[in-house]
Amino acid sequence: MADRPWGPIGVGRSPVEARGAMAATSQPLATQAALEILRAGGSAADGAIAAAAVLCVTEPMSTGLGGDAFVLGYDRATDTLYGVNASGPAPAAADADALAERYGRMPSTGLHSVTVPGAADGWRVLHERYGVLPLRRVLEPAIRYARDGFPVAAMTAAAWQRTASKLQGDPEAAHIFLPGGRAPRRGEVFANPALARTLEAVAEDPRVLYEGEVGRAIAAECERRGGWLAEADLRAYRSAWVAPLRFRFAGFEVCELPPNGQGMFALEILGILEHMGLEALGFSRHGAPDHPLAFEADALHALLEATKVALADRQRYLADPEAGVPVDTLLSSPYLSRRASEIALDRAAEPGPMEALHGDTVYLTVVDEARNAVSFIQSLYEGFGSGVGVRGTGLVLQNRGAGFTLEPGHPNRLAPGRRPRHTIIPAMVLAEGRPYLSFGVMGGDMQAQGHAQVLLHHLVAGLDVQAAGEAARAYYDPARGFVALESGYGAEVRRDLARRGHRVVEAPGVFGGYQAIRIDPETGVLTGGSDPRKDGQASGY
Repeated sequence: MADRPWGPIGVGRSPVEARGAMAATSQPLATQAALEILRAGGSAADGAIAAAAVLCVTEPMSTGLGGDAFVLGYDRATDTLYGVNASGPAPAAADADALAERYGRMPSTGLHSVTVPGAADGWRVLHERYGVLPLRRVLEPAIRYARDGFPVAAMTAAAWQRTASKLQGDPEAAHIFLPGGRAPRRGEVFANPALARTLEAVAEDPRVLYEGEVGRAIAAECERRGGWLAEADLRAYRSAWVAPLRFRFAGFEVCELPPNGQGMFALEILGILEHMGLEALGFSRHGAPDHPLAFEADALHALLEATKVALADRQRYLADPEAGVPVDTLLSSPYLSRRASEIALDRAAEPGPMEALHGDTVYLTVVDEARNAVSFIQSLYEGFGSGVGVRGTGLVLQNRGAGFTLEPGHPNRLAPGRRPRHTIIPAMVLAEGRPYLSFGVMGGDMQAQGHAQVLLHHLVAGLDVQAAGEAARAYYDPARGFVALESGYGAEVRRDLARRGHRVVEAPGVFGGYQAIRIDPETGVLTGGSDPRKDGQASGY
């Protein structure tokens, strides 16, 4: 690591400052696309859609129009905080008993893991209400990169290579994403002209994925291969406007979307820790023995134990909201206080077996000149989703159905029209009712954990938005029961955790990817942070 001439040791780069508008995404081309649209007079919603569309081209293992999206936004003109749930349900033909008999558990790839793709309809409703520029103009950068090609970035190339075997199992997916029979390497130019044509059709009418030629191609592909997804499922789909959750923490309002996403469990972690006493646990200071941007062992132990409680509740309750998720109870002060009192400071709990929720996802945030803010996340779930390519479209379909369970009586059991529990969660922090921080952390099970950790670093310990994203992270694996720590946590902290009963392992690559924009409440200055764990960039003007 370079030695910076001043500032905290361990920070790799300065935060980005601007007064006009700003975008932060996991890929510089997407960030610049958002700024291009903002400079052309577009709104934050326009910029977010533009960036998301570019990421469908430049990070195709992590996102695409075959997947889902969630949006948490703020409209300055109406002083409105809003949410969009653009996650799709299981097809009408879905049959949990048939899968239980055939596989014994919910398949993680292939046609029976496919649910209705919601992202394009999410773009539609967001643009119709909060867009300014024509959708054709908003999607121009993505169409250009898909048609003419783009140089593949380093982290993207590595992720592409890791998922190449899934693509090799599907001739159509391999045809689209393995040119010459292999994943493209860093710096090689990749184009997807079929996706360019699909994006052009979406620019004319996003419902083309549901009621038009692209939707018919998706349904025909699934029917030809014996899948469940049908034209009627696509025609019936509409994304939903939802009211974000608001939770008081450290003098701010932390906002997450309600289920079927896991955002409420980030709030549960924060609430439990606040009831335990943030100052007493040491969250207001940094300086683990080996790294100035890491928590001491007492704080880290409490964080891990609160995370276990929240993930156990997620395992039990998270599902389609129509299944009756007890949000108010789990975020109530009496419940959080009781769970906090059950945590032992000297030993690790054993919460029992849980399922892991994986994910390769993109997160981005955009703030425009009027100080409208959009926190946006989009995903195919696991790398290249189901691995099922759709002929002539440049798309693969998501495997979000893998988030269901086949356990009889569970609220998250696969059923026709039911939405699976979801990993992807955008977030926002309000100060005096106005956006203060628009942020997110992609990465499956890391997402709720990452939201809590970033806010502890920023709101409690006082790190700026770049340093808060670069600070060392911890990850609790709910399925295997281990704790993974980044290298910022050295030998002394690891030994301390082991003495308390934690099983500490090395697991590179599980710590997610963060983007954030802070809006100064007094000056309006924008400050952006972008995670070095991704290829990304925060930039503004």
